Amino acid sequence: MRDPVADILAERSATGSGLAGAIVVSLFLHATGGALAVYAALRHPPPRPVSTINIRFAQTPRVAPPAPAPPQPVAPRIEEPRPQPVTPPPAKAAEPPTKDTAPLSPFGRSTKKGVDAPAPPPPPPPPSIPATGTAGTAGEIAVGETGVTALEGGDFPYTLYLEQMKRLIGTRWVRPPVGSGARTVVYFRIERDGMIRDVQVMARSGSGNFDRAAERAVLEASPLPALPFGYSGHYLGVHLTFR
Repeated sequence: MRDPVADILAERSATGSGLAGAIVVSLFLHATGGALAVYAALRHPPPRPVSTINIRFAQTPRVAPPAPAPPQPVAPRIEEPRPQPVTPPPAKAAEPPTKDTAPLSPFGRSTKKGVDAPAPPPPPPPPSIPATGTAGTAGEIAVGETGVTALEGGDFPYTLYLEQMKRLIGTRWVRPPVGSGARTVVYFRIERDGMIRDVQVMARSGSGNFDRAAERAVLEASPLPALPFGYSGHYLGVHLTFR
């Protein structure tokens, strides 16, 4: 009679012996493969370093454009003047000598009185501008006031402008305590825009404080109103008297 238990045990014993052999063979193959991998890694040459080459491009020099040639000067054409025909002056008929006159000598005047051309009339004297004070009377300037004694630069008929100029300068003039006979003349120029320039004392009073006070009043009044539009001069020169 066959024992099933004995059969199972025998089958397990045969299966266990075959599995042990397979494990041994597998371990041997793995060990052999690992050894070959280690040997191959040791025998492989190390990687060579890669050499690099730096290439630097040269910069192209900038070439400036050629400067344009300057234009050649063209010499002006000079035309020679044409000779003008010379017309001789008409001969003047000789006047017969009289008993009071004698002909002029070719080498000089005769000792007798000759006939001469009449002398031209003398030129008329330039118009003078009378002194005007703030008191309003021509030629009279009150003590402590100012007056225009002369103008230069052109015809200036604008009396209202002169009165305004004297008023503006007079408000800035502080008269020093000197005698009533002190008088000084200050010259200055008024430009078209009203600026005062070239201030200088033309006639001194004998008192330095009096002269400096008059000069300072003119300087502090600048700028004055612009010159009238109808005035054709480039500037107005003023001789202003202080008393």
